[in-house]
This record gives sequence, structure tokens and C-alpha cells, in this order.
Amino acid sequence: MDSKKPLIAITVGDPAGIGPEIIVGAWTETVVHDWCRPVVVGHPEVLRRAVDLWQTGLSVVEVDDPAAAQPSLDVIPCVPCGSSDVLEVPPGMLDARAGQAAYDAVVAAARLALDHRVDAIVTAPLQKEALHRAGHHYPGHTELLAQLCGVNDFAMMLYLGPSDDVLSSAGLAVVHVTLHTALKNVFAQLNEDAILAKSRLAHHFMTRLMRPSVKKTSHGRSASGLFPSDSRPRIGVCSLNPHGGEGGLFGDEELRIIRPAVERGLAEGLRLEGPLPTDTLMLQAKDGRFDAVVAMYHDQGHIALKLLGMHRAVNVTLGLPIIRTSVAHGTAFDIAWQRQAETGSMIEALRVASRLAAARCEEGEERTDEYKV
Repeated sequence: MDSKKPLIAITVGDPAGIGPEIIVGAWTETVVHDWCRPVVVGHPEVLRRAVDLWQTGLSVVEVDDPAAAQPSLDVIPCVPCGSSDVLEVPPGMLDARAGQAAYDAVVAAARLALDHRVDAIVTAPLQKEALHRAGHHYPGHTELLAQLCGVNDFAMMLYLGPSDDVLSSAGLAVVHVTLHTALKNVFAQLNEDAILAKSRLAHHFMTRLMRPSVKKTSHGRSASGLFPSDSRPRIGVCSLNPHGGEGGLFGDEELRIIRPAVERGLAEGLRLEGPLPTDTLMLQAKDGRFDAVVAMYHDQGHIALKLLGMHRAVNVTLGLPIIRTSVAHGTAFDIAWQRQAETGSMIEALRVASRLAAARCEEGEERTDEYKV
């Protein structure tokens, strides 16, 4: 076992959904163990059921200390947490007991990361309604983790690594100014400070990926020399209204809010462009003109990026003092526990988490509460 590989805690997610089975499915991929030392946080019996589903013959071994875990292609170390009540939950069903189990795993993994006992966490999907039924009224992982970490300046980002469909050498990130809220609330929540804050987070994340020590693409080819002489991340800022508002004909948020935020970012040294109509902006980003996009609301960013690579997309929480990535899909109750779920997003989430943790180590940064992805 290579102790220099990042130690990553994987939360089991909602046990009624596809989380346990995509963890087991991803576990059998050799590259995962080349990148990191994974350990699962959750109820071990749920994992054993997923192993039986996949018929892999893996052994689930309970451990108290992640550092003592010895993961391999044959062994899944599991840090136990949560009540055994969850074992009574039927597959594919909304249940408060499953929501509680998902919550317990996230809290346990976050505390391990905050205590520097793991290098990163990767979360399997939870079901928001089940979480609420269990009495935990968070819109999702992002807001829960922000509270656990005690931060107010945070953002949800979807990320795709470089590929034939994403031509930027560092991949493509989409950061959201507003997130889990009704569409009617977006207008009230949109302001210059929020747009600028998310632009800064996008800048810092992509700058991290573009540094020389981590400039290799997911295909292993060096990105050296592929960036322009001005190597600051190129960030496109979305408009809110159709056609960028058409000079105020279709709404004036571009003139009143978004453009002033972009101008402030430019004055700070950020390499921003916008507001730009989202339909053409995302095409330009796909073709390599931008390294990151700042979207004004959830679906504006999610739909476009998932069309580019639904099963490769990774969810990254920006602004936390810990590294957290996740799959970019939900619990998929309709196919849960049928061995139909795709494992690609979980594998990619582990790759990105490993890369971020390794980059931090290479740069000689200490793991402090001031560190932010």
C-alpha cells in the first residue's frame, strides 16, 4: 500500500438509491487504486448487499481509523456510522431512515476531513426529500457541507475534464451564482457581490488546475504550452435573459447587475468576459474559448454541461476548507439496486478528488482551515 496516495473517504449516500452500488462498481476499477486509497463511510451491511448485487466477491472490512485501512481490489474498508434501522428500507423508496443514514455519513466524513484524518471526501448521491423527512432541512450536500465547515462564501461547480468534446486543456468548469432555489427567487438573489464571489472561486479553482505541477490532462498528455501567454483562466459570464437582454428589451439585469460585476472582476485582475448569451457561450466554452463559465442559476449551467458529458461530470464544492467532489447525478430510484447504474461519474469524482489532494501536497500547502479548493 502506497501511503503517499491521497486517503479519500467516500460517503455511501442514500442507501435506497444507487450510491452503494456505484461505489462497489467503481471499486473494481484498477485506476481508482492507482490514484488513491479509498475508504467508505456508512453502514457496512449496506455495502455488503451492494457487493452481493455485483457478485464481485469483495470483502467489506470495518475500520475505526481511516489511516489504518488497507484498501485493495479485494477489500473495501468501511468506517461504520448510522443506525441499523436503514437496513429495513426498501430499494428505490423515499424513507426518512435512508435520509438519516446519508446525513450521518456526510457528517462523519466531513469531520474526518476537518480533523485532517482524510485528504478529501467524495459523496454518493443523497435524496433531498428523504433528508428533509429525517429533519435535516438543507437544499443539498453543498449547503450542508458549508454549514459543517462554517463557511458563507461557497459555490457548487460542475466540472468536465478535457476530452474530444471539451477542448480547453484544463477542462471546463461551470459555477452557479444561485443554486437550489425556486426559479422565481433567482432575481432577488442575484447581485454584483454574489456574481463576483463566484467568479473568484472559479478563477482560483481553474488556476489550481492550470499550475505546472498539475498541468497534465486526463489523457496524460502535457498541457504545457497549450495555454496563451496570459495563463489566467478564461471565464465566460452568462447573461440572465434571452439574447443577453437585447439592450434592456428583455430585461435589464445584464446592464444593472451582471456587467458591473464583470467590470469589478476585471479591475481585480480576473480574466472575465460577459455577460454573454448562454446558448452561444456554452458552445464557445466547449470549443476551448473559456476554461470556466459563471451561470446565473442551476439549470442554466447543469443542462449544458450534462449534455456534454453526463457520466463524466463531477460536482465540486468550492470555498470549503476541505476537498469535496461528488457524482453529478441523483439517487436514480427508478433503477436502484438493479445493477443498471453508470459508475463513470463516481470514478471521475475519485480522479478529480485525488488530483486536487495530490496537487495540494505537491505545492507544500499545509492542511489548515484557511485552505479552500
